[in-house]
Amino acid sequence: MIRVVLADDQTLVRQGVRGLLALVPDIEVIGEAADGEEALAKVPALGPDVLLLDIRMPRRDGISVLEGLRAANALPPTLILTTFDDGDAAIAAIKAGAKGLMLKDVSLEDLARAIRSLADGGTAFQPALTESLMAALRRTAPASADTYVADPLTSREKEVLHLICAGYSNREIADLLTLAEGTVKNHVSNLLLKLDARDRTRAALKALQQGHLT
Repeated sequence: MIRVVLADDQTLVRQGVRGLLALVPDIEVIGEAADGEEALAKVPALGPDVLLLDIRMPRRDGISVLEGLRAANALPPTLILTTFDDGDAAIAAIKAGAKGLMLKDVSLEDLARAIRSLADGGTAFQPALTESLMAALRRTAPASADTYVADPLTSREKEVLHLICAGYSNREIADLLTLAEGTVKNHVSNLLLKLDARDRTRAALKALQQGHLT
């Protein structure tokens, strides 16, 4: 069972998400927070597998919550759920430790997949957010050698990269592409090496920055 805490200042949103996730047999909402201060208090105490976090909340916003939990060494894999397609806020959230971003109108199927991906050490970036993320990265990233890929990505690696960013696990990618899971793991390792990224989150960011997801 994947244990989830939901932090959002809108009661109807919390109730709605909790109600939807109650339909998913392997996910359980174990706690809620109505503002950033409450999230900072409850998350370390509850120790969830995944935190669903709004960016814009009273008392402390989502970025401040991420920073506070990380400073306390109590930051679980965190999925930002937001109403606003704000690339700059998304980049700030990722830099503060978020592992995924989705708009609140995401389908239950995609939300559940994202939660499973984060619980399994992966990432989840909704394709609808890609354009704003790329625009924000173009504004903030310096033109330097870190945008250079020494070896071009193969077509298969690009397929795997798209699915990583969408929140699919290695096993799901293997099923979708009709590959052995070990082959997918090799592709992921090659992607991390080529993108000079130490984890899937940074690989996804660099993929956006370098235009591999267009």
